[in-house]
Amino acid sequence: MLSRRFLLALLLLVPVLGGVTPARADQLDTAKVQGLVGERPDGLLGIVGTPTPELQALVSNINGRRLELFKGIAAKNGQSLAAVQAVSGEEFMARTPAGQYIMGSDGRWTKK
Repeated sequence: MLSRRFLLALLLLVPVLGGVTPARADQLDTAKVQGLVGERPDGLLGIVGTPTPELQALVSNINGRRLELFKGIAAKNGQSLAAVQAVSGEEFMARTPAGQYIMGSDGRWTKK
């Protein structure tokens, strides 16, 4: 079970969990608005439609950075990586604006 302190610390860090530069953040925002990328329950991004090399590179870069941050949070709080990813995924999906994609527990993409 995750502690309250852990959850609060994680939620405070969520705005920076993307771990992206401003340029990548702009690319990500554009891809999300265009319906090309969505948030997954594991706290990582997924490609909604047909992947392009550019889109794959963007998603891979951001997911790599997110995973490093998740690992650090898990280690500092004595939690499993899966637990950190689950809480992060819930938060990222909760913060996803209407009209953008999130992945359901069934693995299907749906517009929020």
